[in-house]
Amino acid sequence: MIRIALVGAIGSGKTFISNLFKLPTFNADKIVSKIYSENKKVYFALKRKLPNFFISFPIQKKELIRAIITNDINIKKISKIIHPEVKKELQKFLKKYKKKKAVVLDIPLYFENKLNKKTDIIVFIQTSSRENLKRLKKRRNFNKLIFQKLKKLQLPLVFKKKKSHYIIKNNFKKNLARKNVEYILNRVL
Repeated sequence: MIRIALVGAIGSGKTFISNLFKLPTFNADKIVSKIYSENKKVYFALKRKLPNFFISFPIQKKELIRAIITNDINIKKISKIIHPEVKKELQKFLKKYKKKKAVVLDIPLYFENKLNKKTDIIVFIQTSSRENLKRLKKRRNFNKLIFQKLKKLQLPLVFKKKKSHYIIKNNFKKNLARKNVEYILNRVL
């Protein structure tokens, strides 16, 4: 199975591009949301580590935001609990689709969590930082402070770009993005 991993800045359009591949896709952001809303084990682990922030199940986004804003250490505590759960879900996904020719991995902290394998095809999604910020500000729950803290968790974009096999300059126009995706698929499949 060919693993196509999408990397780039927060808000660069990794999910937009992943949908164009029309392959089974592991979307880590969706998995994290599902874990927060369905996994009581994670809730109790967070409540134990950060009792002042997590009041009831399911975990609310406002509770996470408050915990992250209050203290920089809290984001690391949250990550230590949530990332192993995401890895478990990734293993289930890979097992489920092991007979497929290829899958797409839409994982924001792909390198940071050491999920990369030598055989993975890495695609860097590039956008201008101004366009990124403009798009992020349109998100319903955008919080500039949270954005800055999450950005600190990520490796430099220069590193990710250097490690990539392909670069898609994302201008959020479907036709151009689709052509880039088709080009990559023709080369790797």
